[in-house]
Order: sequence, then C-alpha cells, then structure tokens
Amino acid sequence: MNQSVRLKVKSSYVNKYKASYPLITAESVSKLPNMAEGAIVDLVDDQNRFLGKGYYGIQNKGRGWILTKNPQDDIDQALFEKKIAKAIEHRSELFAANDTTAFRVVNGEGDGLGGITIDYYEGFYVISWYSEGIYQFKDLIIKALTKVADMKGLYEKKRFAAKGTYIEDDDFILGERAQFPIIVKENGIHYPVYLNEGAMVGVFLDQRNVRKTIRDKYAEGKTVLNTFSYTGAFSAAAALGGAVKTTSVDLANRSKSKTIEMFSVNEIDYQSQDIIVEDVFNYFKYAVRKQLQFDMVILDPPSFARSKKNTFSAGKDYPALLEQAIKITDNGGVIVASSNCSTFNMNKFKSFVKKAFEQTGGQYKILEEFSLPEDFKTIKEFPEGDYLKVLFVKKL
Repeated sequence: MNQSVRLKVKSSYVNKYKASYPLITAESVSKLPNMAEGAIVDLVDDQNRFLGKGYYGIQNKGRGWILTKNPQDDIDQALFEKKIAKAIEHRSELFAANDTTAFRVVNGEGDGLGGITIDYYEGFYVISWYSEGIYQFKDLIIKALTKVADMKGLYEKKRFAAKGTYIEDDDFILGERAQFPIIVKENGIHYPVYLNEGAMVGVFLDQRNVRKTIRDKYAEGKTVLNTFSYTGAFSAAAALGGAVKTTSVDLANRSKSKTIEMFSVNEIDYQSQDIIVEDVFNYFKYAVRKQLQFDMVILDPPSFARSKKNTFSAGKDYPALLEQAIKITDNGGVIVASSNCSTFNMNKFKSFVKKAFEQTGGQYKILEEFSLPEDFKTIKEFPEGDYLKVLFVKKL
C-alpha cells in the first residue's frame, strides 16, 4: 500500500472535487506541506471524508492530479493498465481505420491520467510527461502500456522544464528505433513525422478534422494563405483538395524544407506553391501594401510567439491579427481562425472575430466551428482541457 499525504480541501472547493474536478490546485487546499514530486495524496474535507486520491506534481496548471475516486485503489501498475486499456478501447475505430495511422491514445485528464499524453504513429507510441510528479511513475506506466498495447517502439517527451517546455534528450525508450521520417496517414493525407527531434514531431494531431474539412469542402479552386504554417500540413490538405495555389508563411528556417517534404510525400509539386520564410506580421504588411487577396486565409498562431520585432499573445493580440487577415481576404472568402490557447473559451474567441470585423467595418458569417477531435477526449468537469477553438468565417 502506498503511503499517502492527507491534504485538506477548503470548504469552498469541496463540492468541486465531489463533482470530479481532477486538478489539484494550490489555492484549493488549506496547506501544502513540503512533498517530493510524485508523493501520493489523499484529498479530504473538513470531516476527513475522502474526496479523491492522486499525486503531487508541479505543473504550470496546478499541483497534481486526482487519479481515482476510490479510496481502496492503489496507484500502481494495475490502475494504469486499466486506464490505458480503457483509453485504447475508446479509440478502437481509429485503430481499425485504414486511412488514419496517427492519433491520440491517452489525453491526460480526459482519460483519467492527468499529467501525461500518449500518441500513436503507425505502430510507434510517444508518451509526453508534463510534471516530474507523473514522471516518478514512469516504470509503472511503461510496463502498463507495453502490457495492453501492441507496439513497434516507444518514445517520450519530457515537458516539465519551466512553463512546460521540452527537455532536450534522446527520446527513445524501448522496442525498435524507428526509421525517420515515419510516413503516417490521416484521412488519406500523408505526414512525415520525426519522433526524436525535439518537442514537435511534424504534425499537430488535434487539427485532424479541420484539415479534412479544408480539403473536402473549402479548398477547390481557391488561393490559400497558410500563416504560422510550421510544416505546411494545412497547405498540403488545401492542395490535395484542389487549391489553385497555396502560400505558406512561417518565421522558422526549417519550415521551408519541412514544407517541401510535406508536399513531396503527398506527390504535390512544391515548386508550384509559394513557401516563404518570414515573420507573419511583416508578411501581412507586405500583402496589404501589394494589395494581395486570397480566397482563404488560415490563422493558427501559437498561444505565445516572439520574433525580433513582434510579440504575440493570443489572449491579447488575436483580434488585431484577425484584422490583418480580413484586409487580405477576398469578399466571399473564408478565414480559418484557430487558437489552442486555454485561457479563453469559444465564446470569447467569437468575440475576437466580432471585434475584428467591427474594426474593419466588414460583415461576416460563421460557417462552422470545431473543437478537439474525439481521440482528444475531454471531460465536462474540466472545461479548460477542451482548449482548441476553430472557426470557419466567411467574409461577406
């Protein structure tokens, strides 16, 4: 039996935890004693009645996660096996799909395992650890995963440096080392991924439904500008959907070779597309000056970005960014506005769109909206886990 530290929950927070809120926060408990990362904790109310059991782990979001509501449960390999097996079962349709071979298998607290995510890439798995607390259970979690999942090999991402940043390391854990790039499929689109080159592998899996929608419903015959384009995943989806021309803009030098590779694995002639390495904010100024117009503009900036001349924070600067996009979107054209910033919700995001169109004096219509796909499982008790907001906005 694991020895646990008892944490008393303040009375104003008790109902929240009774309703299965999974995150342990510093302000919700009367006193946080000095504990080792990974210490087992029992949350109790004023009368010492049990509310939940979890672990202590400092993360930018909180101080740990509840893993079970059953006081009899140990936090052991059997518990992790049960949760991972249930998560795999939840994705059974994706495992069976012929045209998709990359998706999320465990989405943190959505699958009852706050502090980690597990992704699948064509037989290889990647575990991301978001606190040193959950990392203390590494051996148990890896044993549990290898017992319930068939895998070629396993990689990891340690994301528990300051503010959740990635810790540089050889990320290979066990099994066979992959030959990179692994060419995965998503709704029939090919993506080259590298599991051992830093925090990012080459494609953001949470945008699967958005890429499919761009390809299947919006791209045909259109000129498409993809800003903050990273490896050009949206651009490839648009080109495969029949876009007459895509323009990909990103500040990172590697974005050019990555985007060329993205087009090439999908048998698209990259030389007929524009791939520009430049600060997006500077490109917008250039496009306005040259009176460029696009049928579709894709805006998927990071929550926070800094270049030599510009700092961008989604919560503060998104409306101004949208104003720039509106200026270079043709009447009748579509802006795909996306944000993965968890500090505001969809209603607030829609208010950004409203504000930007008010500033530019234009009219608009929201055609459709997306949040996380079904493999990025979320729970209603933790709405901040449902971070993705995407709007297809028609400029009237």
